[in-house]
Parts: sequence; C-alpha cells; structure tokens
Amino acid sequence: MKEIKKAKTESAVTGVLFILPVLACVVPFVLMALISLTQKRVVNLNFSLSEMDFQNYDKLFRNFSFFTYLLNSIIVVGMSCLLNCFISGLAGYSFAKKRFPLQKQIFWLYMITLMVPNQVILIPVFTIMRSMGLLNTHLALSLPIINAFGVFLIKQFMESVPDELLEAARMDGCGEFRIFTHIVVPLVKPVFVSLTVFTFITSWNDFIWPLVLITENKMNTLTLALASLQGNYGTNYGLVMAGATLAFLPPFILYLFLQRQFVEGIALSGIKG
Repeated sequence: MKEIKKAKTESAVTGVLFILPVLACVVPFVLMALISLTQKRVVNLNFSLSEMDFQNYDKLFRNFSFFTYLLNSIIVVGMSCLLNCFISGLAGYSFAKKRFPLQKQIFWLYMITLMVPNQVILIPVFTIMRSMGLLNTHLALSLPIINAFGVFLIKQFMESVPDELLEAARMDGCGEFRIFTHIVVPLVKPVFVSLTVFTFITSWNDFIWPLVLITENKMNTLTLALASLQGNYGTNYGLVMAGATLAFLPPFILYLFLQRQFVEGIALSGIKG
C-alpha cells in the first residue's frame, strides 16, 4: 500500500515538474493573443471580454498593407528553403559520396565559416548585392541564408546511404544528378525536412538582412513591418501583438505538420557517420 502511494506521489511530482515548463512557454503566447484583441496602450493583465474585438487585425490589413509584407516574407522564405535545400543537398552529397583532392580540408574550411558572425560580413554582402543589382529583390534576402550548417547536416545523414546502392545505379547507366534526385533524396527526406524548418524559421524571423538590403517600403518583410508598428511617442500594444500573433502562426503551423520528420531528421543526422 505504501509503495502504491509512493509511486502515485512520484508520478504527481513528475507531472508537475513537466507541466510547469510547458506553462512557462505557453502562457506568453496566450497573453500575446489576448492583448491582440484589445486596444491597450499599457501592457497589463486586466482583460474584459466586452472590450475584445478583431479591430487590430482589420487595421493591419486595411491601413498598414500587412498583406503585402506577409506576401514578401512568404516569397523570401520559400526561395530560401528551396535554394538552401538544393545547394546544401548537392554540396552535402559531394562531400559525403564523392572523392576529390583536399576534400576534408575544404570541408573543414567551409565549416569554419560558421564561426564568423553575420555582422562581420554584413557590409561585404551588401556591397556584393549592390554591385549585382540585387538590392530590393527577394533573391537578395534569400541568398545570405545559405550557409555551411545545411551542408554539415545533410552530409552527416547522407553518409548512411550505402555506397553499393549508388554503384548499382551507376552500373545501370544513371547519371550523378539522377542518382542524387531519384535515389539519395528520397532516402534522406527527413533531413531535408529538418533543414526546411530551420531555414524557414531563420528566414522568417530575420531582421538584420532586410533592414540593410531593403530601401523600398513595398519590399519590407514582416519583421520590418512589425518594427514600424511601434510609435515614437506612444504604442498601441494591441496592434503590435496582433502583428506578432500573425507572424508567430506560420512557423508554428509548419512545425506542427512536420514535427515527426523534423525530430527524426535531427536525431538520425546526429548519430550517423
């Protein structure tokens, strides 16, 4: 009897210990959604159902061209995910399955670039984009997202693909690009899902690159639009929280749909190779 009570007590304590961190993470998002339904000029925890409405969301789309900024962010994120997965996939395949001179040295030299802060290369990247005539374009916002992290992630996963399978495909007359697209990519789909989620969140929340590379208001992304909602002398926090809620939903929904593949990709890429 005592053992049963002890087990129940331990189970209850464990449940509380797990619930508290979850509440600590969830409560701020709930408060954000509630404040977005009010016209608060001061942030507090006093809410009245009679004062809640969707005026802030209506203002965002009617008065602040929020749909245009949302569309810009979706285009930039889509291009970033496609380019990063394609380029990192080809590079990861080359490092994992091809043999060429100084292969390891080039790979680790490429990995060292992860230690360089983005702020250090901000001006050089801006100069390159300007010389290429890419300022105020979606491509200019997408290209800097590509980095060595995606190559490392995919390389670790691709090392688990049997070399014999690729050799059999070559003997059947498959070219390298066809082997990559028809054999390797389907086998390592979880890691591409993981990289897509990482790229989506990074690009969606990016503020520095758009702030530097964009000079036309119509090309602003969602993060720049959110920053413009704060006034110099007063801020409608309900309006700001409405924008933050809309900015939070797309990556949250994406993660809900791709959660299983995302976790699988991270777990397997960490133990392979």
